[in-house]
Amino acid sequence: MAWLGEIDLGTRASALPDARMVTLTIDGATVEVPEGTSIMRAAALGGTSIPKLCATDNLEAFGSCRVCLVEVEGRAGYPASCTTPVTPGMVVRTQSERLTQLRRGVMELYISDHPLDCLTCSANGDCELQDVAGAVGLRDVRYGYEGANHLAADKDESNPYFAFDPTKCIVCSRCVRACDEVQGTFALTVEGRGFDSVIAASQSEDFLSSECVSCGACVQACPTSALIEKSVEAIGTPDRAVVTTCAYCGVGCTFRAELRGEQLVRMVPWKEGKANRGHSCVKGRFAWGYANHAERILNPMIRESIDQPWREVSWAEAIGRVASEFRRIQAEHGRRAVGGITSSRCTNEETYLVQKLIRQGFGNNNVDTCARVCHSPTGYGLKTTFGTSAGTQDFDSVMAADVMMVIGANPTDGHPVFASRMKQRLRQGARLIVVDPRRTDLVRSAHIEADHHLPLQPGTNVALLTAMAHVVVTEGLVDEDYVRARCDLEAFAEWAAFVAEEARSPEATEALTRVPAADLRAAARLYATGGRAAIYYGLGVTEHSQGSSTVIAIANLAMATGNVGLEGAGVNPLRGQNNVQGACDMGSFPHEYSGYRHVADAETRALFEAAWGVELDPEPGLRIPNMLDAATEGRFRALYVQGEDILQSDPNTQHVAAGLAAMECVVVQDLFLNETANYAHVFLPGSTFLEKDGTFTNAERRIQRVRRVMEPKNGLADWEIVQAVAQALDLDWNYAHPSEIMDEIARLTPTFARVSYDALEAHGSLQWPATDATPTGTPTMHLDGFVRGKGHFVVTDYIPTDEKTGPRYPLLLTTGRILSHYNVGAQTRRTENVAWHPEDRLEIHPSDAENRGLRDGDWVTLKSRAGETTLRALVTERVAPGVVYTTFHHPVTQANVITTDYSDWATNCPEYKVTAVQVSASNGPSDWQEAYARQAERARRIEPVAAE
Repeated sequence: MAWLGEIDLGTRASALPDARMVTLTIDGATVEVPEGTSIMRAAALGGTSIPKLCATDNLEAFGSCRVCLVEVEGRAGYPASCTTPVTPGMVVRTQSERLTQLRRGVMELYISDHPLDCLTCSANGDCELQDVAGAVGLRDVRYGYEGANHLAADKDESNPYFAFDPTKCIVCSRCVRACDEVQGTFALTVEGRGFDSVIAASQSEDFLSSECVSCGACVQACPTSALIEKSVEAIGTPDRAVVTTCAYCGVGCTFRAELRGEQLVRMVPWKEGKANRGHSCVKGRFAWGYANHAERILNPMIRESIDQPWREVSWAEAIGRVASEFRRIQAEHGRRAVGGITSSRCTNEETYLVQKLIRQGFGNNNVDTCARVCHSPTGYGLKTTFGTSAGTQDFDSVMAADVMMVIGANPTDGHPVFASRMKQRLRQGARLIVVDPRRTDLVRSAHIEADHHLPLQPGTNVALLTAMAHVVVTEGLVDEDYVRARCDLEAFAEWAAFVAEEARSPEATEALTRVPAADLRAAARLYATGGRAAIYYGLGVTEHSQGSSTVIAIANLAMATGNVGLEGAGVNPLRGQNNVQGACDMGSFPHEYSGYRHVADAETRALFEAAWGVELDPEPGLRIPNMLDAATEGRFRALYVQGEDILQSDPNTQHVAAGLAAMECVVVQDLFLNETANYAHVFLPGSTFLEKDGTFTNAERRIQRVRRVMEPKNGLADWEIVQAVAQALDLDWNYAHPSEIMDEIARLTPTFARVSYDALEAHGSLQWPATDATPTGTPTMHLDGFVRGKGHFVVTDYIPTDEKTGPRYPLLLTTGRILSHYNVGAQTRRTENVAWHPEDRLEIHPSDAENRGLRDGDWVTLKSRAGETTLRALVTERVAPGVVYTTFHHPVTQANVITTDYSDWATNCPEYKVTAVQVSASNGPSDWQEAYARQAERARRIEPVAAE
């Protein structure tokens, strides 16, 4: 539909490198396009629309529907315009009496196999079949509809988000091709022949039980209502759209939020989105219903103590309570007795305001964020080696990679849209190394298989990477020209001598890593010699006691092989939440202002003091665990938490609970009464990403607009709430729009110097650094040299974690995410995504299960030195013997009651990925779970509002 602002050009752009321009004539008009362009696309670019059904520019040309036939002068027959490339001087006619007859005949056959219920069809007005029938002038059908597709006539409504009606299917195969080419799941197929052909879920009776991952690519590709969103059936076709950015993972997909009136009907991935290129996952595409969930809190609430019920109050009273309590506590206990936590889910502007509130309003640097809890080793490691705290590439560059190494990440679950791009490249011939204790989907799935899977023992990342470096150095695989030109040679020599020692060889470290030396050597050779090699890593790298050392080891390996500063190579952290990168950029750490500048730096501090009109504290503040420790000791009394649930997401849950319970005033600003709110005294209802303006920064440093789709149901956007608190503390804040906040960020943050809402509108997005030298951003970092000057090699000695297995705790627990849920599940658990993952399960190897007398589905106790919980077992060979794995999406499990206080040596990032545990049969919930459930139920009571 034209109002959506997207035109389907029918086929993809020419893929020929350095294609020369070709001039041809279409319907008497001269058109110039790159060589390799199809006639259909050339016509569309010239303003001529050729009818089509099987063609779409999201997919490879197929040429099956025969509606797009054209006449080419000097050529016999009527070629399909979608599969026929242009040639110099070609003369094309898209309309003639003969073409009209042919197209009408083709359309008659399609319509004869399709019910003529257009007036009552949910896709009426949004149906390509209907549009093409009108375009070719079809008015009568000589063949009667007899309900063909009888092999699968029952409507499949098993998927909670969309339905499949085979009677309306024209078997154009667009859904099958989208599943294959775009998503890479290969979950759909065509069964039967001729009029008996039907689309079916491969090896399954329905969509829900099939391999379908509900990305929505098939629904988006369908030209009829055979595949259609249930929301469209319920509400009707949309009539307007707003382009915005997804608020789930760090990929940062761009969507058209399509509405009918004020009702959101569907989220459609935007083809112009530079992070997702028109693709999506089940979360971004469908799991937005939490915005209207009955459990969402829409009114501010306060209470005197956490054992009392909540009382709804006005915004003025709630904001006044926050200001008065923080003033009182600082007067009684000192300036540093309060602090705050920013959110990796809120916008850059909102995050910036929270850290500004703490520094300017509270007068200290006690600000932290979950970004440190997951990716602070990235900041430390990459800044130390390269000079900047972010990934080196954009997502598009994966299509130029010859080798990919994925370590400590599970992209198909955590970053599924980017994983689809990876799978596309792998099917084109790229090679893959997976370093992970689990056999993830990238190790082997439809039409892809890793060349090497290195199932290392959790906690031995540094030993494994150093052994790979040993192979590179001792076998003469170092890119010496690159190292001489780009790196610090003295540091390199020290590092090379260290890794070359026999004690670092694959053979010597095999007992530690449990990776066969021959496999590790082969993987190292492939990485070093296979062409352009990119490393993608996740929380399985950072959430260790040696997280920073592992990031440095990755950087060392990339520099030694010359794999930084060129397209298709580099070092790329896959950020977990939508704005983890932005939260880091905005100064959410207790020791850094925005742009990663230390609070002790007098010149930087003077810049902020001049802008904010106050004297700022030069002493770094407290990190979250330090705040909790100080709270239990009586030195830290109040906490402002925006958009984070530290009780569920942070390690050692019982310690977090004790710290929160010891505080006099905990303020939670969120959508729901989350687990942290059990210990809160003031609740400020937050707004969803659909209800605000701002920006997010994704894992590739891409800054993108978030646009308000609907009015905030709570009355205020999150940035307005923070501003109201600042004003109550007598700060002179008067922002009228988030664009003004970004202007301030740009004035104070060198890497954001050329970022503005006008620039984002003009360019669609910007990748920082966006400076006077690079006003349109920087897709690839370190092109001509490292930001720090010379690349810096650092020796990374393997030091075993203090968390060790033994007779009482013989297994190692590692944790992670699953496709259908996001972080602590606060949003996705309040959507239909629970159909795929209604509970956290403990993955355990068959041999470990048999040794304990456990079967699949049994309730088990999971116990560590920190605590215990219960959940059901999932017996699987995805994990190695001696390793167990679970997700952390459901508070009833509270997986982090098991994890310990061990953390990264440099950044305090918790060691979530290595916990010694025992697993045994269980008769029911643990004592802690029962006590926690009672406390949570009591803490969430809300006094009924008195009738007027």
